[in-house]
Amino acid sequence: MSADTPKDRFKESAEARQADNDNDEEQDLWSGGYSGKAMYGTWILGGIVTIGLIAGMFAFPLVGLAIPVLWVFLSGMLAYKKLSVHYELTTQRFIHKSGILKRVSDRIEVIDIDDVTYEQGIVQRMLGVGTIRIASSDRTHPELVLSGIDGVASVADMIDDIRRKERRKRGLHIESI
Repeated sequence: MSADTPKDRFKESAEARQADNDNDEEQDLWSGGYSGKAMYGTWILGGIVTIGLIAGMFAFPLVGLAIPVLWVFLSGMLAYKKLSVHYELTTQRFIHKSGILKRVSDRIEVIDIDDVTYEQGIVQRMLGVGTIRIASSDRTHPELVLSGIDGVASVADMIDDIRRKERRKRGLHIESI
């Protein structure tokens, strides 16, 4: 049934706005962290160094002890990166948690995000990983860099889409900010 008078149209519009406000519950959209695929260069370099160390073992047998040390170090690096950062995107906030022993949690309101960009090298594009940069008006993180994100293009698009949606909902013009 369509509204015949301006008063009826205003009433329907107000009811639609109220329905939108009733659905303002915060919902989880995405969560993630550092992807091991982002260390492809490190793994390749580790393999090359291992081959060099194996060749050097014929002249200096003690060099072979460096091989397990190298791979324990590289595995520790990956474990640290995977365990030390975690990200969550909701319909209202972007949450960045960092640290292993001392966990720091920082929240950026989605409406405060000004720009979202992502970077990928040629091999990163093949693997689907990359780095996202979030520019915001948040005081603690005016620029937040998210390294090693798997599915980087879709995650960056998701952050940008929810940012735009929240700004339209609250009546902020994206071009004026």
